[in-house]
Amino acid sequence: MRSRAVGEPRSDLPELVLVQGMGVADYLMPGLGALGEWTRAHLVELPGFAGSGDPPHELTVPEFGRAVGEWLTARRLGPVVLAGHSSGTQVAAQAAVGRPDVHGVVLASPTVDPAARSPLRLFVRWRLDGRREPPGLTESHRPEWKRAGLGRMLHLARAHLDHPIEEPVARLEVPLLVIRGRDDVIGTSRWGRRLAALPPAGEYVEVAGAHTFPWRDPKAWSEPIRRFATSVG
Repeated sequence: MRSRAVGEPRSDLPELVLVQGMGVADYLMPGLGALGEWTRAHLVELPGFAGSGDPPHELTVPEFGRAVGEWLTARRLGPVVLAGHSSGTQVAAQAAVGRPDVHGVVLASPTVDPAARSPLRLFVRWRLDGRREPPGLTESHRPEWKRAGLGRMLHLARAHLDHPIEEPVARLEVPLLVIRGRDDVIGTSRWGRRLAALPPAGEYVEVAGAHTFPWRDPKAWSEPIRRFATSVG
């Protein structure tokens, strides 16, 4: 598994580990850079996608979660905040359950909202959200989509539609921060608030932008996550 890191570790803050979105990772690099201004931040690329090698078979979300857990074990970073964006939230939530090195979890633009939990509904909402995203986002994804291939991307979408993120979130024993772009069509405010209420300590924050808000404004999530990391560190 490939990972990329920016920033320097700090003794008073946990490091930040970010899980890529639906088959793509490069779009998160600007947002990772903003997080790297106050801690060391890592972007983890899942097996079969972005710059990582192929898995032995097509993976489920729990299997992606185990892969991230094995990466954390191998890296021995100490206390971390484990974050995900979009479909990466499902993997991050799965990976965080029962891990003593994970001191907090961040779900940014979480998926999949029950209102969009079918292939057709998710596709329609994704297309509608695309009208609110900045120009150039889709073009930036194309090389990574091409590398993954249509078959793998379709399997990935099905695996995430079949995975109820509420189950691992309800099992979290560490604080949770849910961040949603106000113009996000894929996930609703009501569902984001409900997710934040599942674990014993959850917080819900809205920022400007649509589903892929960190690409338009890399600093949008930096301050909420910094405050959260300070509180759990």
